[in-house]
Amino acid sequence: MAQPQDLFRPGDALLVVDVQNDFCPGGALPIDQGNEVVAVLNIWIAAAQQQQVPIFLTRDWHPAGHPSFTVNGGPWPVHCLQDTSGAALHDELLTPAVAEVVTKGTRFDQDQLSAFDQTGLADKLRRDGIRRLWVGGLALDVCVLATVLDGCREGFEVQVPVKSCRPVTAEGGRAALEKMRQAGAVLVE
Repeated sequence: MAQPQDLFRPGDALLVVDVQNDFCPGGALPIDQGNEVVAVLNIWIAAAQQQQVPIFLTRDWHPAGHPSFTVNGGPWPVHCLQDTSGAALHDELLTPAVAEVVTKGTRFDQDQLSAFDQTGLADKLRRDGIRRLWVGGLALDVCVLATVLDGCREGFEVQVPVKSCRPVTAEGGRAALEKMRQAGAVLVE
């Protein structure tokens, strides 16, 4: 089986989506076994560093009045509040100094599930000559899905190492993988 360092090529970037404390066991919006992606993603992050592949770490960074919270009419409990431990990236996730943090979910009038939603990420990637993205993280059927679909729409080749993701629900995860496939993403088992 090929290792991450053997899969990277020039023009690639690694995009790690929302591996934050609130999405892991013990957090405000825990994804079952969400913490298990950390060890897998650390292999990808270390390989990206070794191969000098750009690394982007996304984070939900919600203000207290965020519209995604149930108290404000949204579908989710309060999670990833700005400057709280729940919003912090998982302690065991490798966060190299060269990694760039992409902050999303800061608007008071809408949610931003995708790393591309009004963040300027697509323009930055194009300026940097990135053509192919490797995307993993949490949750497969929410923010990873939105990011992968937007990445495909923006014209990037998108690769998804499936073991580097966990869904909110198994059914949602299966549906997300099918939507990714239909959009042109490559699922790497």
